[in-house]
Amino acid sequence: MAQQILILDFGSQYTQLIARRVRELNVYCEIHPFNKVPALTPDIKGVILSGSPCSVRQENAPGVDLNLFRGKVPVLGVCYGAQLMAQQLGGSVTPSKIREYGRAKLSTVDHHNELLKEISLDSQVWMSHGDTIEVVPENFEVIASTPSVRVAAYQIKNEKTFGIQFHPEVTHSTEGKNLLRNFVVHICHCAQDWTPDQFIESTVADLTKKLGNDQVVMALSGGVDSTVAAVLVHKAIGKNLHCIFVDNGLLRKDEFAQVLESYKGMGLNIKGVDAKEKFYTALHGLTEPEAKRKAIGKTFIDVFDEESHKLTEVKWLGQGTIYPDVIESAPVMGPSQTIKSHHNVGGLPEKMKLKIVEPLNTLFKDEVRLVGKTLGIDPSILGRHPFPGPGLGIRILGDITPDKVRILQEVDAIFIGSLRKHGLYDKVWQAGAMLLPIQSVGVMGDERTYERVVALRAVSSVDGMTADWVHLPYEFLAEVSNEIINRVKGVNRVVYDISSKPPATIEWE
Repeated sequence: MAQQILILDFGSQYTQLIARRVRELNVYCEIHPFNKVPALTPDIKGVILSGSPCSVRQENAPGVDLNLFRGKVPVLGVCYGAQLMAQQLGGSVTPSKIREYGRAKLSTVDHHNELLKEISLDSQVWMSHGDTIEVVPENFEVIASTPSVRVAAYQIKNEKTFGIQFHPEVTHSTEGKNLLRNFVVHICHCAQDWTPDQFIESTVADLTKKLGNDQVVMALSGGVDSTVAAVLVHKAIGKNLHCIFVDNGLLRKDEFAQVLESYKGMGLNIKGVDAKEKFYTALHGLTEPEAKRKAIGKTFIDVFDEESHKLTEVKWLGQGTIYPDVIESAPVMGPSQTIKSHHNVGGLPEKMKLKIVEPLNTLFKDEVRLVGKTLGIDPSILGRHPFPGPGLGIRILGDITPDKVRILQEVDAIFIGSLRKHGLYDKVWQAGAMLLPIQSVGVMGDERTYERVVALRAVSSVDGMTADWVHLPYEFLAEVSNEIINRVKGVNRVVYDISSKPPATIEWE
C-alpha cells in the first residue's frame, strides 16, 4: 500500500481541494468522514483535519477523539480543525469580533518553524471563519498572526501537531502549496512516488491477482472514466473482459457509431446494443427528474442484464466509478458513502449477483486523464467533456419524446461543433444544451411563432466539485444562436447560462 495522508472531513466545501493539493505533491491521500476514522496503519503518515460550516461552540458540533492519532503521527488542523483541537485541549474559541472572510496577510511568521519554511512575511492567505481562537493552551506556541487574528497558526510544543486558521488549499493562499508540502513531505516524510506509472503498475497487479481467470462484464459510455477503467482491466485479464455499449436514445448526435469506431483500435472486446425504443417507452409521460433517472437506470439494468446473460461464467461487474462519485454526496452530519443515482448502474450487482471491480475509485477526474495518457489512450477520448449518465434525459426538462431528443441533438451538435471549430472546446471543462419546457414567442418572416427555448451551458472546472461559467465571446455566442435558430426546426430562442457551482449545479436536473 502507498504511503498516505488521512484527511478527516468535517463538511467543508474545500475538503476535496485539500486532497487535490496533496495529490499534486504525488502523495496519496484519502478523505474519511470525521465520525468514521479508520484504524491507524503503518502506511498512514499524517492526518489533516478539514474545515467545516459548523462552529465548535454549537451544540452537537462534529468532533473526533484526538487520541486516535495525536502523538502517533503528525496532525494539521485547518480552520475548524485548528479550533477543534484548541478547544478540546483547554483553549478558548469565541465569535470573531470582526468576521474574517477572504484575503488576509500574515504579519508575523516564525520562519524557524518547519511548517512555515519558505512562507513569506506578508504572505497572502485565505480566511473563512466566524470564530477565532482567543486563548491557546499553555503548551501551544503561536507561530503566525495576521493584523486581526493573533493565532493564525500554532504548534503544540514538542509535538508535530499544528493548527492554522486559514485555508492553504485554495489558490488565494498564494504560498499554501508550500505549507502543505512542508507538512506532507518534510514533517510527515511521505515519499513523493504516487505517480500515474506507479498507479498503473500497482492497479494492474492488484486486478490480475483479484480477478485471476474470471470473466468481467463492463458497460462503456465512450467517456474518459469507463474507457480508462476498461483499459486497466483489459491489461490485467485481456479477452476475459466483455464490454457492452448501450444506445439509450439519449446520446449525442451520431455518438453511438462514433464511440464504437473509436474503440476498434484499442483491442477491447466490445458489443454495441441499440435499445432506443425500450428507453423511450420506459420514459413515456415522466417529467420528474429523479423518476426519469430511475427509469433510465432500470431500463439500462434490464438491457445490460439481458446482454450479460448471453455471456457465460461472468463473476464481476467493472465500473468507472471515480473518487468524487463516492464522496460528493456525503452529508456533513453523519456522512455516508452514497453514490448519486445517475453516477453508476446501481442495482446491477443485486440483480446479477456480481461482485464489483472499480479500478478508478480513488482518482479524481484529472488524475484519470493522466493515467489514460500514460496508458496511450487516444487524446480525442481523454479530452472529451464529461457527459451525464442519463445523457440528454436530464437535459430535456419535462417529458422526453423522440422529437425532443432530435431537437436537442441538433442543437448540441451545433454548439459542440462550433466550440471545436473556434478552438474553444479544450478551454471548456463541460458544455451542453438544455431544452426548456416552455414555448417562447418569436417572429419568423411575417409570422408569429411559439417555439422552444434552449439554454447553452459551458463551465470551467477541475473535477466538477466546483465550476464557473465560461465567458465565451459574444461574437461566438451570436453565431451559434443564429445557426441554431436557422437550422433547428422547433427552436426560436437561445439563452446562455451564467450560473456557477455552487450555488447552481452543472446540470439543470
